[in-house]
Amino acid sequence: MSTAEECPRPGGPSPAPPPAPKGRFRLRVVTRAGLIRLACLFALGGLLSLWGYGCMIGMPGKSHSGPLPPMSAAEAAMAASIRRDVNELAGRIGIRTAFDGDLAKAADYVESRFRESKYAVSRQAFTALGRPCVNLEAEIPGAAAPGEIVVVGAHYDSVAGCPGANDNATGVAGVLVLAAALAGSRPDRTVRFVAFANEEPPFFQTDGMGSRVYARRCRERKENVVAMLSLETIGWFSDERGSQKYPPPLSLFYPGRGDFIAFVGNLSSRKLVRRAVGAFRAGARFPSEGGAFPAFLPGIGWSDHWAFWQEGYPALMVTDTAPFRYPHYHLPKDTPDKVDAGRCARVVAGLEKVVRDLAGAR
Repeated sequence: MSTAEECPRPGGPSPAPPPAPKGRFRLRVVTRAGLIRLACLFALGGLLSLWGYGCMIGMPGKSHSGPLPPMSAAEAAMAASIRRDVNELAGRIGIRTAFDGDLAKAADYVESRFRESKYAVSRQAFTALGRPCVNLEAEIPGAAAPGEIVVVGAHYDSVAGCPGANDNATGVAGVLVLAAALAGSRPDRTVRFVAFANEEPPFFQTDGMGSRVYARRCRERKENVVAMLSLETIGWFSDERGSQKYPPPLSLFYPGRGDFIAFVGNLSSRKLVRRAVGAFRAGARFPSEGGAFPAFLPGIGWSDHWAFWQEGYPALMVTDTAPFRYPHYHLPKDTPDKVDAGRCARVVAGLEKVVRDLAGAR
């Protein structure tokens, strides 16, 4: 039985509520000011997402979809040239590193192909890990703005133990085809076609990398490189679902079929990426994707364009995405029979429009 002291008196103060049991949440009243702050946070997040998409992923024009049109006569000729160069570099010559004699053979072949298109070829000789190496350059002087330079390049070496048909005889073949296509033109800007040594390990992203040597010399000479295109592994495509992979989180924004060519740059090169993608889509009926991303993402800087970033130049990579698609990447099975010369030629034909746009070559 309760005593009188334990019972509240009529009209007296109510007893204090018992404390909330441990482990349970107390309900809080959301004020109008809190709701406004929450709405502002959501709005800010949405604006940042839209800015990020527009800055990094959104590209001008529309990518081609559906069946590819019949090849033109010019594209068929390009395909034949690509087969020739890939068979020579990755078939007859084969593995091409600074530690065997075949890198020099590859350099001689590339020089001979430039000369077939009536170019005077400059050799930039340098030494890497005690081995003699050379970059090869063919140039069209600009007519209106010769001090503004567009560089189109690819590395002609292969990784050790690999014949390097797709990586990167296709890129070299693309440079050679583009040089032939623009030979005799009168662009406003100077155009340089360059074959680099030593992109692959152990020189990758070191001072012995051929493109690093070349880009550093450009900066030392105070040359105004307004655009650099690195053609890297451009000859393997698949129409199968799930054939395309990405570093996270890019799979949220890009297709799962590896049937497209990609234009990839860092954030500082986003204007170049957008212009290149727009010019490609305006002149080519071939699937294409583009993006400008932070350079720390895996794969974004994995080619010779990286060397130009180090000197503050805008640069991008044109690629089939290499290890994110190609099952024979850096393996002995990277042989000429794996290369789709027809689709590679369609890509190069579209790149001709891009180079002409960047250089002002009509």
